[in-house]
Amino acid sequence: MAAIVNTGSFGKALWPGVNKWYGDAYSEFPVEFMDIFTKNTSRKAFEEDISTSMFGLAVQKGEGQPVSYDGAQQGFIDRYTHAVYSLGFIITKEMVEDDLYDVIGKKRAQALAFSMRQTKEVLGANILNRAFTSGYTYGDGKVLCASDHPNVAGGTWANMIATAADISEAALEQACIDIQGYTDDRGKRIAVRPQRLVVPYTLDFEANKILRTEYEVGTNNNTVNVVRSRFPGGAKINHYLTDTDAWFIITDVKDGLKYFERRGDSFDQDDDFDTDNAKFKASGRYSFGCSDKRAIYGSQGA
Repeated sequence: MAAIVNTGSFGKALWPGVNKWYGDAYSEFPVEFMDIFTKNTSRKAFEEDISTSMFGLAVQKGEGQPVSYDGAQQGFIDRYTHAVYSLGFIITKEMVEDDLYDVIGKKRAQALAFSMRQTKEVLGANILNRAFTSGYTYGDGKVLCASDHPNVAGGTWANMIATAADISEAALEQACIDIQGYTDDRGKRIAVRPQRLVVPYTLDFEANKILRTEYEVGTNNNTVNVVRSRFPGGAKINHYLTDTDAWFIITDVKDGLKYFERRGDSFDQDDDFDTDNAKFKASGRYSFGCSDKRAIYGSQGA
């Protein structure tokens, strides 16, 4: 579209008789990326989270023998580089003067805010959209959800279901079992619990049937559906996920999925001296990513 909004762009706004302008006042979904990411603020060009190795199990000490000493070291580095996202529009002075319906100034500013909010949603959702896509790797050299995340001390671990599966009661049971089996970098058991299920809108009904049904889903069995009690945060629908059958579990592991805000969205307006055109712009600076991958578990669907 033309970069400058002039009287030719909205010719009907200069004449009486228009009953209603539509297409610029749609309702928005509540903020959804905050169901996935923890918000952090930053005062630097980038932030780095670095994993560390843990100590192993204690070693039996013989009588009169020295204590065994273990070592530790830094591990993988995940960097959050804050990028600037901006958008603006220009209106000629004549358009501002002759607009009978206030279609441009006020409503375009509202539309600009809409665009800035949706940009965050898309960027946040892309972290999950690319969770299984080669090329989108993190500090350990692996994609977000992988079957072979390396430990600093050696060995690997997985945060994805072994055999890709569509969402079901059985698949979620297996996911909960896998999450309970998480260990630290040296293989010691750690207490990790699912918090919420994140699915695209195409799985809205299926996910909620599973988590809200008291007994086994889709059967006549008088057996308790134990999955429903394992997700205190319930099912969260994200309308910006692009894979229609992928699903994810957010756990209670800290320092996982993060949103760093270097500078919140700001809106400015000015006039060009030579043309008298009115300029409006919005910009923000932030980044999305993930440090400890134990904060998420996923399946890309069957």
